[in-house]
Amino acid sequence: MGDNIKVTVVKGRRLVIRDFKTSDPYVILKLGNQTAKTKVINCCLNPVWNEEFCFSISDPSEVLRLEVFDKDRFKADDEMGNAHLSLQPLVAAARLRKILGVAFEGTTLRKVIPDKDNCLAVDSSISWVNGEVVQDVWLSLCDVESGDIELKIKLSDLPCVVNSHEYCKSNMTSC
Repeated sequence: MGDNIKVTVVKGRRLVIRDFKTSDPYVILKLGNQTAKTKVINCCLNPVWNEEFCFSISDPSEVLRLEVFDKDRFKADDEMGNAHLSLQPLVAAARLRKILGVAFEGTTLRKVIPDKDNCLAVDSSISWVNGEVVQDVWLSLCDVESGDIELKIKLSDLPCVVNSHEYCKSNMTSC
């Protein structure tokens, strides 16, 4: 299929306390057998990462999964929730846009509402922005008392260019 997605882990809000008064959160993203990890934000329940990762999509029905952890120095990292998002609506909107032709800048191609196939906290729009199909999402974390993660997902048929050394280490590729 040849599509790639760029996933920006934008920020978290209302994350749970896993240390004495705070947490040291980081996010692990998984798509198929591909994995990426954000940096740790120390002592923060509303972290801002703004880190972009690139994944290839082999199957349009793939599900992007994320897990949030609290980094601990002397024991196993604590779980802070997880979430998932079906990429099918994004891929379908991109295909429809190709069939119908170029959309105007800022055109909303599709709305996605919270349901069992995703962990959306609120409705999400898939739009045509700067020549890319983009979806902004807020995901509610599951298996935890509170917390949301904001992602920006861009679909591209261009090859991934990765500059982040962390991404290389976590994906065991050579950079």
